[in-house]
Amino acid sequence: MQDKAEATRRNDVLDADHISRCADAKAPAFIDLSDRVWGMPELRFEEFRSVEEHIAAMEAEGFRVTRGIAGMKTAFVAQAGEGDVTIGFLGEFDALAELSQEAGITEQRAAEPGANGHGCHHNLLGAASLLAAVALRDALAESGVKARVRYYGCPAEEGGSGKTYMARAGAFDDLDAAFCWHPCVYNAVMSSSTLANIQAYFRFSGRAAHAAMSPQVGRSALDAVELMNVGINYMREHMPSDARVHYAITQTGGISPNVVQASAEGLYLVRAPSLGDVRSLFERLRKIAEGAALMTETKVEMVFDRATSNILPNRTLEEVMHEQFTRLGAPDFDEADFDFADRLRAAALTDDDVRASAEAFGGPADYPKTLHDGILPLPEKPGLLFGSTDVGDVSWVVPTAQCLTATAAIGTPFHAWQTVTQGKLPAAHKAMVTAAKVMAATAARAIANPALLSRAKEELHGRRGGLAYRTPLPKDSEPPIRADR
Repeated sequence: MQDKAEATRRNDVLDADHISRCADAKAPAFIDLSDRVWGMPELRFEEFRSVEEHIAAMEAEGFRVTRGIAGMKTAFVAQAGEGDVTIGFLGEFDALAELSQEAGITEQRAAEPGANGHGCHHNLLGAASLLAAVALRDALAESGVKARVRYYGCPAEEGGSGKTYMARAGAFDDLDAAFCWHPCVYNAVMSSSTLANIQAYFRFSGRAAHAAMSPQVGRSALDAVELMNVGINYMREHMPSDARVHYAITQTGGISPNVVQASAEGLYLVRAPSLGDVRSLFERLRKIAEGAALMTETKVEMVFDRATSNILPNRTLEEVMHEQFTRLGAPDFDEADFDFADRLRAAALTDDDVRASAEAFGGPADYPKTLHDGILPLPEKPGLLFGSTDVGDVSWVVPTAQCLTATAAIGTPFHAWQTVTQGKLPAAHKAMVTAAKVMAATAARAIANPALLSRAKEELHGRRGGLAYRTPLPKDSEPPIRADR
């Protein structure tokens, strides 16, 4: 009877309304933090200023900070509280290259030509997860309920797999549940798997020669890269339909056409719904590279860059998160928010952009407003989102749930200037605070219901097929951090 009474008390004092009040009390400081991080966009593993802003905010709130997680200078953990349950919130703060953009305008105009920009709204992402951790800590303290609350400062989600290295180092092993969110154009609980991936450089070396006078003594590394791409294009017919191979030629051997290029390099990204499929496709890619080297009498070196696992959805936590989201409601956008979204839609978004948003996230393509102020229903069963995230590796270690909130107008293509320009607007701030409330309220419900956490862990065990997490990283790989950092 005492256990039942304690559970009832926890449910009463840790309800969504209490969490919401705690979040509102601290929201202005974290909105300001988000705007400051927007103004200092930093690339993967170089988020030094952004991390210091995050750490200062958490130390001011009394959290204990541990730096340098998994050997990465921009990875850290902030913790508060003690207890039998440990809850983690995942945050990100990295930007994208050459996406500088002035805020709050409807045309492309770089704030600083060639500079970086927050084209995935990670300035909002990290700040909201911080706010969720603080709001939950405050609600627990006011309620007299004990639990550990952690914020994970996770670097390099954009092309660096920071969480994958943290997972390999065991950073999430003692969590009972993890919660995160992502900026989006719809409000929803994400109940989807994602594509696992492996990314690596293939560096070809040959022999330079005068391309006209003595081409016979040259061996073209650039030819090898081109032949590798030809081989991959033939492979595409024999890949699973939901797998992907992307590439960029990162080094061509120079700009002189009268030289046989002695060096060339391509960066290749392989994606598939499962780690097994990714590993199989990547091995085929390696064989194609070896074949290209044989045909051109060059040498090839593979240099690993990153890898991530697919997300394992956790319906147990997702259903609770959807309940809390429904209770708290969507962001309360006002006339000014809709006015800017209307003008951006007219100036810089197309019908194809809107359809692409709907197809990606399962939203209505004919939604009558330019900002989504509803909440999408939870799908009957998990789907597949054709993107990748290192949250996947966390989800293999600990039950994980993620929500999406509408920080941008429907149709906004992420990783584009249209996203950056909306990153400091009041609408984005409202969506960010909503995300913090949903995450914290869901975490509070998990703390209040030990049986819920047990079911979530049982579900994770089943989705893993009874197997332990196996990192997709090669055994000897290290984060691709510049030597001068």
